[in-house]
Amino acid sequence: MRNGLLLLLSVLAMSNATAAPKAAPYGSWVSPITSDAIVAESLKLGQVALDGDSIYWVEGRPAEGGRNVLMLQRPDGLVAEMTPAAFNVRTRAHEYGGGSFTVAGHIAYSATFNDQALYLQPPDGPPQFFAGEAGARFANGLIDGPRSRMIAVREAHPEDGSEAVNTLVSIGLEGEHVIRTLVRGADFYSSPTLSPDGRQLAWLSWSHPNMPWDGTILQVGRFDADGYLVDIRTVAGAADESVFQPQWSPGGELVFASDRNGWWNLYGWNGSKTRLIHEAQAEFGEPQWEFGMSRYGFLPDGRIVASYLANGIARLAIIDPKTGKLKDIPTPFQEIKELRVGNGFVVFLGGSDSEARSLVRLDLKTSRFEILRRGSKLKVESAYLSKPQSIAFPTTGGKTAYAFHYPAANPAYVGPKGERPPLIVLSHGGPTSQATPTFNPAIQFWTSRGISVVDVNYGGSSGYGRDYRRRLNGNWGVVDIDDCVSAAKYLVAQGLADGDRLAIRGGSAGGYTTLGALAFRPGVFKAGASYYGVGDLEVLARDTHKFESRYLDSLVGPYPADKALYASRSPINSVDKIASALILFQGLDDKVVPPNQSQMMFDAVKAKGLPVAYVPFLGEGHGFRAAAAIKRSLEAELYFYGRVLGFKPADALEAVAIENLPPPT
Repeated sequence: MRNGLLLLLSVLAMSNATAAPKAAPYGSWVSPITSDAIVAESLKLGQVALDGDSIYWVEGRPAEGGRNVLMLQRPDGLVAEMTPAAFNVRTRAHEYGGGSFTVAGHIAYSATFNDQALYLQPPDGPPQFFAGEAGARFANGLIDGPRSRMIAVREAHPEDGSEAVNTLVSIGLEGEHVIRTLVRGADFYSSPTLSPDGRQLAWLSWSHPNMPWDGTILQVGRFDADGYLVDIRTVAGAADESVFQPQWSPGGELVFASDRNGWWNLYGWNGSKTRLIHEAQAEFGEPQWEFGMSRYGFLPDGRIVASYLANGIARLAIIDPKTGKLKDIPTPFQEIKELRVGNGFVVFLGGSDSEARSLVRLDLKTSRFEILRRGSKLKVESAYLSKPQSIAFPTTGGKTAYAFHYPAANPAYVGPKGERPPLIVLSHGGPTSQATPTFNPAIQFWTSRGISVVDVNYGGSSGYGRDYRRRLNGNWGVVDIDDCVSAAKYLVAQGLADGDRLAIRGGSAGGYTTLGALAFRPGVFKAGASYYGVGDLEVLARDTHKFESRYLDSLVGPYPADKALYASRSPINSVDKIASALILFQGLDDKVVPPNQSQMMFDAVKAKGLPVAYVPFLGEGHGFRAAAAIKRSLEAELYFYGRVLGFKPADALEAVAIENLPPPT
């Protein structure tokens, strides 16, 4: 009955779109963009790979509990689902994963989530166990054909619970699939890449307290007769130089992105000297949150096809490595990731303000784009879509910050005369990540109901150069909060938002910014929604996974030396200052931000007597994957805002238990 009512409301909304808009309170508008439609028609597209003209990719399916499936499109266009129902293609290396499969000779080798072992799979057969070790996770593999083996990153977790050990290893393709260590000593490894003649290997490494976007080392070694690495040399990188995506050109030059000049620009190394290929105030790299990320590749003639970010917007270009000249390729996309280059074509994940992140193939001869797999099949009239408006706004210290503003939009409604819409301020995760203008049904969910949104690229975000990215160093919980507050106040001053109905929401690091904004800037926001957010920095510093275990050294300061600073920046210690309603969402299997963080915040805010709700999810980790969790959290958040911001949603919503708030009459 409930689904039928939602369908009726959606139909009415669509039919009303052709009539004169009706005045109705913001937040109460009937929208065709329902939570059911969002989760039913969405895919989370991830890693992309090429094997000749065959295209492989991973897609996460919320409708299947977030299971990751390996897909194949053959050269004749036939699409095949390679992963059987019992398999989930996902590595837990670094917890964030990525680089979960590699393919060569039409055989795929992939990690599976349940046992973290590696399986091989021919194009027309079931998966077969390939290799694995107790407590080991593998990622970022490649096939070393001349030596009949795979080379991969191994993350070994000791039984005694001590810190994981990361190495580069080889795994034999034949016989007993013997695993041998090739490189050890650094805390982390990524991006192994073979030279065209198969004689050399290049890779990245870094060690605590650095994150890969702070500083990495690019090294090259030569294989001896036994397949071990000798004559290892450092090519680029340092504690304060981040190198991204080393890759050999067809002619044997090692190309990589480095931020040594303040931007991730492309450089080349010929075995003795390094040169700058193309200089620009643009980013040809990005933070390595996952393994196997790719922003460029080579055509057979050596030209480079690359995606780059300028002012936070992605572009596609061809670079002549001999002259350094860059020629843009016009595209309708503002986000371009996972770019792989074939013979006369490129494949990438592209998104625009009207198209969710999708798998795209571009024929370089005809300039024709073909969408192979859509991230969202949601069909909505364009009049219901809010177009992101890029804004630059003043913030603390006379600086400028950036965001995308999404005005409330629904052709069937207008707000009451003299009323301004509520505003949700989005604080993205990372915090060294980036908000993009790619179509996001979850944002349109709000705007089509009469709630405007601003997605903030606060200081510390990527896409605007190294200096902007480093604004957050030592200032997490200060700069990010200031910029989110400044974005909200800027829109209020422009008459685009109701200053008395401001909300802030975010996940992970964005959840910390959300909690911090309520605790350290009381009175600005009337409500907040934290998704698996950090409430106690000290607990996070003591209890998180290896990859991020020293991240706070740069964001806050060394721990425990700066223990007092950690305490002062922890929202849990400033609950007495919070004066706003709060809802918390948490996956109980979260290994990045322990669930006790949300529980502690809930208990503390409840004890203070403020409206607060806590919605936990069994089986969910850091980031919700299953349709049921995504749907429930969206609807619960809408219900919560309706109660505390003073509007009545048109949707038939399941109630949320809100402590310290009388039930609705």
